[in-house]
Amino acid sequence: MKGRKIVLMSKEKNNLIEVQVSKDFSRVFFIFEAENSDKLQDALAQIEVNVELVKEVRLVGKELEEVKKQADKVNYLVEWNLPESLTMDKYLERKKKNSVHYAEVPEVSFSRTYVCEDMTKCLCFYDAPDEPAVRRAREAVQTPVDSITEINND
Repeated sequence: MKGRKIVLMSKEKNNLIEVQVSKDFSRVFFIFEAENSDKLQDALAQIEVNVELVKEVRLVGKELEEVKKQADKVNYLVEWNLPESLTMDKYLERKKKNSVHYAEVPEVSFSRTYVCEDMTKCLCFYDAPDEPAVRRAREAVQTPVDSITEINND
């Protein structure tokens, strides 16, 4: 596969959790459970997947089994490069406090976030009518946007 890819992984086994493809097919986001990131990267290289990023992540907002079932629809992915001063505990506290403000933008549904354990980046998944609605939701929860990718969910 050509183009940019991002592979994020959680601890545990060697299973694919989910794949999300950008609407323009320029990016693919793979989320794996993998015990060994080097072996995972080697396996992806063997099938010519060029990996941009491999990080250990924590799932926030959903249970892993729910995500594996892919029961909810998402069509936008927000990337946020976390500030250096933010710890996981502070992030989770902030998320809990601010999440109630999603109600101010009822047309947007927050689904889940993958937070890198090294606290460098997070990926947040939403179902929304358009990109401006996603931006309004992010403003409501007082959280920046570094990039927004529209997801192909056809």
